Amino acid sequence: MKDKRILYVSSEVIPYLPETEVSSMSFEAPRMVNKQGGQIRIFMPRYGNINERRHQLHEVIRLSGINLVVNDLDMPLIIKVASIPKERIQVYFIDNEDYFKRKATLTDEDGKLFEDNDERAIFFAKGVIETVKKLNWAPDIIHVHGWLASLLPLYLKEYYKDEPLFKDSKVVTSVYGQSFEGTLNKLLIDKVKFDEIDDDHLENLKSPDYVSLMKTAIDFSDGLIKGSQTIPEELNNYIDKTKKPFLDYQFPESFAEAYTEFYSTQILNLSP
Repeated sequence: MKDKRILYVSSEVIPYLPETEVSSMSFEAPRMVNKQGGQIRIFMPRYGNINERRHQLHEVIRLSGINLVVNDLDMPLIIKVASIPKERIQVYFIDNEDYFKRKATLTDEDGKLFEDNDERAIFFAKGVIETVKKLNWAPDIIHVHGWLASLLPLYLKEYYKDEPLFKDSKVVTSVYGQSFEGTLNKLLIDKVKFDEIDDDHLENLKSPDYVSLMKTAIDFSDGLIKGSQTIPEELNNYIDKTKKPFLDYQFPESFAEAYTEFYSTQILNLSP
């Protein structure tokens, strides 16, 4: 992977959040590419329960200061950055006072999904893409982890389809096991339509549960990785029908060779 540019976009990354399948692989995969001489960037939300002082986050003024429109509202984008100790890996944090200041990640103290998780997902997708544009850093591969990042493939391939920086970028999505019950705000589909994304692409978002969100990510990805040993059967079947490049589940202790080969032979060789 030497000199290849890989952008990792994740809803959670260790050491900033507790260890889960998503947060662990969102650290291990970039670390692997970094060791192979690849160029990497990691993006995640700056949740309010991330200790900024301990992890030495600081705002990047030159990247902050633009507003993103979410459902007709102007929402200021703040970008923070930190380095993972001992790894020489930079992590960029997408921040906004309204969406990410609360001292929690995706649910309240009773385990209930936040009502605005739909808007947070839109803001995160747009925020990542706008920041990468400001960095003028064209990724060869964009690897998406976690459902809060699941709208990024759709926005990249539709809302930003005329953006030349990403014309050769390939999107890979890791599909993990069921990670929330119920649905996001049912108005999500209307908020995405506000961005003039064609109705034909939004069928799965009519009832925005976990499976539907991941189906939307699958539709707009170039390749797929099974991130958990067990994922919902409906998603297994959906992936099979796409005939897209697919890598089966890999155990964390032995994933590196398989991921490298998948990136190199199946994703980077895809025709535009």
